[in-house]
Amino acid sequence: MNATLTTAPQQATSGAPGAPRFDMYQPIHKGLRSFMCDTLTRVGRVDVLDIEDLARTLAQLEALLNFCVKHVHHENEFLHAAIQARQPAGASRTAEDHVEHLQSIEALRLESRAMAAASDGERMALALRLYRHLALFVAENLQHMHIEETANNTALWAHYSDAELVDIHHRLLASVSPQDNMEVMRWMVPALSPVQRAGLLGEIKQGAPAEVLNAVIDVVRPHLDIRDWTKLARAIGVPQQAGLVNFA
Repeated sequence: MNATLTTAPQQATSGAPGAPRFDMYQPIHKGLRSFMCDTLTRVGRVDVLDIEDLARTLAQLEALLNFCVKHVHHENEFLHAAIQARQPAGASRTAEDHVEHLQSIEALRLESRAMAAASDGERMALALRLYRHLALFVAENLQHMHIEETANNTALWAHYSDAELVDIHHRLLASVSPQDNMEVMRWMVPALSPVQRAGLLGEIKQGAPAEVLNAVIDVVRPHLDIRDWTKLARAIGVPQQAGLVNFA
């Protein structure tokens, strides 16, 4: 999500019937689903009596909530605005969802901070409450993302050419900081299929300085198993530097 680092949406250049259209939602949503589910699992298993484990878990939750806020604003500014410009009220359902999501995010922040400040005896019950409320938030977002990938994409494809959608996408990417972009890469790239993953990093290799590609690889590689890393390295033509990677 930066002018250089793309989110590798599907695109069709032939215009042939049935060819895939440029899809801005799918790749970033794969990353968001991964981030949400991993965080939910961590909150569910957190040891509230282990200060380091608790701090790491709540830091990841805070990072997820920040990620979600930025994601909402990007979609509002670029995707919802594009739909509304050519199909008034065409994104009204997901726009209303976004208002509720921002409210839920703030509620989750308050619960997280209350648990961190609570006594040992209070944390167990507060952790369970936070876990359940986060689960509901994730469930709502999974349904919401499905609507965006189907109904919202249908609206975009009905009113915009792929070239216009690419332009919207580039403007969205240009609005994202390099630091935020690396966080996107960390969660999105491992969540992509091998073909999507190779396509994205292949684009970065062709269009960005070598240090950018190296930075993305440094962020992504620890979250790929050896099989996926080997496939990716071969596909984009970089040294495999054989060795086990971790799943942190």
